[in-house]
Amino acid sequence: MNTAGFDVFFLTMGAAMVLAMHAGFAFLEVGTVRKKNQVNALVRVITDFGFSTVAYFFVGFSVAYGINFFAPVSELNVLGGASNGYEMVHFFFLLTFAAAIPAIISGGITERVRFWPNVLATVLLVALVYPFFEGLIWAGNYGYQAWLEANFGAQFHDFAGSVVVHAMGGFLALGAVVMLGARKGRYGKDGRTNAILPSNIPFLALGSWILCVGWFGFNVMSAGNATGASGLVAINSLLAMVGGLLAALVAGRNDPGFVHNGALAGLVAICAGSDLVHPVGALAIGVVAGTVFVFGFEYIQNKLKVDDVLGVIPLHGICGAWGGIAAGIFGTTAMGGAGGVTFMAQLVGTLTGVAIAVAGGFIVYGIVKSTMGIRLSEEDEFRGADLSIHHISANPEDDMAAH
Repeated sequence: MNTAGFDVFFLTMGAAMVLAMHAGFAFLEVGTVRKKNQVNALVRVITDFGFSTVAYFFVGFSVAYGINFFAPVSELNVLGGASNGYEMVHFFFLLTFAAAIPAIISGGITERVRFWPNVLATVLLVALVYPFFEGLIWAGNYGYQAWLEANFGAQFHDFAGSVVVHAMGGFLALGAVVMLGARKGRYGKDGRTNAILPSNIPFLALGSWILCVGWFGFNVMSAGNATGASGLVAINSLLAMVGGLLAALVAGRNDPGFVHNGALAGLVAICAGSDLVHPVGALAIGVVAGTVFVFGFEYIQNKLKVDDVLGVIPLHGICGAWGGIAAGIFGTTAMGGAGGVTFMAQLVGTLTGVAIAVAGGFIVYGIVKSTMGIRLSEEDEFRGADLSIHHISANPEDDMAAH
């Protein structure tokens, strides 16, 4: 049997499942924003994927792994000593992770961000900032993992990207959201928070479901080949997802937005240790993540007055960081895990990722803001990004009938 060909097929299916998750990001955002911004959400998510592909192909993948594709096809097929063009589908799989960064950020900055300045930020993040940290953790660049092992007894373990992808995306969004400022009317002069209700709960729920299904490609296929695929990763992902949604159901007092995002919170948190922890530990990680998301969302929105529309800072940022740290708790043999991790290595690795993300977000969006400006004019924001940027609404026939 040609195992190389089978591994290429295996990873292609994983890449396709994670690619499908971008539809989930899109519909989660479409259902949460107001109707006048639905088209813009759809266009930004798919075009961000396109620009991410170009940025990661020409720059980012090389920054992370030292591999580029500027060679004849005969050489591309055996890159890295593999066969059947494995490195090319490996690029495709990892690209879908890299492109999740702007898709995550999109949910925080939606409804008031300008289109082309956001594209520039996407290119800079996917070409340089994200692959720098990705390379530190998944390629061992600059001796960082060796340093952690020498000082804390183990390397930083992040099997499927709780920190590398999700905490990075969530905390990169912090700089963007702060630089943009709140949507008009979100907070009153008296300090009161004014509710801006989701436009379409069924779309929001659909987005969550698509993400949940695709996540099993995100996690299980992170093994990189069929031989390494693990049923433990699958059941841990399932139980963390369920733990997150049930905890959010209770903590969020039956709120449908919290329930559907709670499932995602559990999945975000389990990525790092999904190949290590006991299934009961995975359930506990999900329960904590679902609870943290609800209270984190309310605190950031209502107390800190940070207008993070979809709650990507608590969902991906804080729950991603929790997942990185949790792998160092529940992954130990004392907690029924497989071992090979230490709490301090997980803590330091997680804090490193958060620091790079926070700094990277403020630097990149600060540069874009100072050179191009990143926020829609007050008039365009009031009209909505759909008509202001794309000159068509989500329901043009209804608009025609209204006139």
